[in-house]
Amino acid sequence: MKAVILCAGKGERLRPLTNSIPKPMIPIDNKPILEYLILLCRRHGIKDIFISTSYLPEIIKNYFGDGSKWGVKIIYSVENEENLPGTSGALNKFKQFLNETFFVIYGDNLTNLNLSKMLDFHRSKKSIGTIFVYKEQLTDATSTPAIVAVKTDGEIFDLIERPKESDKKRLEKITPNQKYMNSGIYVLESEILNFIPKNQISDFMLDIFPQVMKQKKLFAFRDNPYIREVGIFLRLNKAKEEIKSGKISLGL
Repeated sequence: MKAVILCAGKGERLRPLTNSIPKPMIPIDNKPILEYLILLCRRHGIKDIFISTSYLPEIIKNYFGDGSKWGVKIIYSVENEENLPGTSGALNKFKQFLNETFFVIYGDNLTNLNLSKMLDFHRSKKSIGTIFVYKEQLTDATSTPAIVAVKTDGEIFDLIERPKESDKKRLEKITPNQKYMNSGIYVLESEILNFIPKNQISDFMLDIFPQVMKQKKLFAFRDNPYIREVGIFLRLNKAKEEIKSGKISLGL
């Protein structure tokens, strides 16, 4: 089993903390965020891990090396930090390796999500792609959530990455029971690579998933694990408090 972990962002919203360290390497209870994700993958039998880097990549590489210390194999890519390929465009560097079902995980997630359970759900739906979604837990005025609209059977019928005034009518069609947040954790079939353009910036939510939905069905995996996207100080500090206090155990 394989996973791509996206770690290329500069972490602008966490300055000055990220002036000298990539966001996925921020420590929580003496472990970098990325280490928790690698341990999560290993726990669920995912041992081939591909890490997309850009900003201060040597810090990530020097810490994790080839991954053998953690019982996994790591292959890296280094993107141009002034011209990042986007969340989906980053997969082009690993395309030759992604010839089977694989996970994509955004590198600023802290979670104990049951990846095996998600994979089973994905396979039961025979879907080209499955998004883990959750009910909104913690927001602030600077953060706009990516909305996933889900039918009762789990099929996704709308995706709104950055809701704007022009999306008002679409939002009105989504009931509270249908409204979920995108976690940035996906299970994908290799077929989805055919939708990702080469040498072009592309984003899963803005570009790829909407195109896929014109031809295929996407599904949402709904569960209630611990998850905290830590791209802003409010959520990062909350995660630190939850983990260090023992209130939350990642079980890794």
